[in-house]
Amino acid sequence: MAARLSDVEPVHWATPVVLALVVFMIYTVDRLLDIRRHAADASSQPMTARHRFHLQHATLLWAAVGGAAALALFLTFFLPERVVKFGIILGGICIAYVGAVFRLPARHPALLLKEPLVALLYSVGVWGSVWVQRTTVSRVEVAEFLMFLGIAFQNLLLFALMEQHETGLSGFPDQSMFSLATAWGEERCSLVFNWLTAGIVATGFTLCFVTTDRFAQRSALMLALMSLTLYVMKRYPNYFLKNERYRWLGDGVFWMPALVL
Repeated sequence: MAARLSDVEPVHWATPVVLALVVFMIYTVDRLLDIRRHAADASSQPMTARHRFHLQHATLLWAAVGGAAALALFLTFFLPERVVKFGIILGGICIAYVGAVFRLPARHPALLLKEPLVALLYSVGVWGSVWVQRTTVSRVEVAEFLMFLGIAFQNLLLFALMEQHETGLSGFPDQSMFSLATAWGEERCSLVFNWLTAGIVATGFTLCFVTTDRFAQRSALMLALMSLTLYVMKRYPNYFLKNERYRWLGDGVFWMPALVL
């Protein structure tokens, strides 16, 4: 969607493949380092289901990360030079972030930046890898990037809130993960979430009136629907907590832009 918004010229075919491989690597390594730190910390809380999965399959997942890294490195030689330079800079930032998180104590205040930082790095990776292949970037694209950034932050905030609900339902509130949801409290997080939804939806409808590009209008409305979908999950937690539906559907919203292509 970001590529089609920016220009009629095609983005290099290897760009989304390398991006997908790198996102998988960052997410998986982050989890694998989490379980290693958990094992070294005698006072740490019980693992979540996804952390137990990574512990059980750690050897296979490290091998998968190595394979993904090798393939991504091979495909890098096919990418335009500007994409490679952009990737080196953003990749360096991501490596520094993962390394810093791994070294910080379990409840260090800096870890509260995890949700907004991850949302920012993910959004910049998606849109930036397209924009560096363009000579200009329009205001409509910037607006939709900001909408996407807000949605990525909503996604992570939703997961933090749902995890807090899960630990409350389990009867062991002290098992709560350290996040914005636990630091800010559910009421403040919900307020931030609601304002994000209102801002994203309002921006989406505004773009429909300020641009004549039909695809930009459709994509703006789709981004607004993505935000509203996350809002519905936050509004009805009991339903979406069952079988961790919020995880599948919460991440599934990022497939919704395919509907406008």
